[in-house]
Amino acid sequence: MRILFQGDSITDCGRHHEAVEANVGLGAGYAMLAAGRLLADHPERKIQVYNRGIGGNRIVDLYARWKIDALNMRPDVLSILIGVNDTWHAFGSNNGVGVERYGRIYHEILTWTKQALPEVKIVLCEPFVLEFGAVAPEWLEEIDGRRKIVKNLSKEFKLPFVPTQAVLNEALKHAPPEYWLVDGVHPSLAGHQLITDAWLKATKDFF
Repeated sequence: MRILFQGDSITDCGRHHEAVEANVGLGAGYAMLAAGRLLADHPERKIQVYNRGIGGNRIVDLYARWKIDALNMRPDVLSILIGVNDTWHAFGSNNGVGVERYGRIYHEILTWTKQALPEVKIVLCEPFVLEFGAVAPEWLEEIDGRRKIVKNLSKEFKLPFVPTQAVLNEALKHAPPEYWLVDGVHPSLAGHQLITDAWLKATKDFF
């Protein structure tokens, strides 16, 4: 079974970009934590995990490399987490991707994927932030719009959905935001574990 994690720096998380072997150089985030759990629990499945997240990616960057970095790898399970940079770059460098365009391109990626790999199992993770550090109040409406798009896409394509924002919001009852995210965007180790647990729960029927 081949599992592919796709996304931006939250998925990348310091992965070894030159690694081509499975289960090697997966970074220090939720992709690595999920891989470890699955490999330990299912040795009989001969699981191969790959991380192709790239820091700074927006939905348009993901689309541009989708053929080589996703479809050509022919995964059995495909995880996607993308969206925060589409907002961050809008406010930071005037190079963001509008919410409506984000939705259209995301829809095209999923349509393309299902056509090329009709048997692939896809899981969608919603983009998330907490309002501190790099995250300004004016981000929130955009991020909320992107989260709604991802949830609607999960319903349209009948895909599992990882409610990362809801998980983080619940975690705030137990510790302050900087315990879970280091800058409002990137998870701490504890934050990555929360995402991993939510991911494994959403994909339990895959394994």
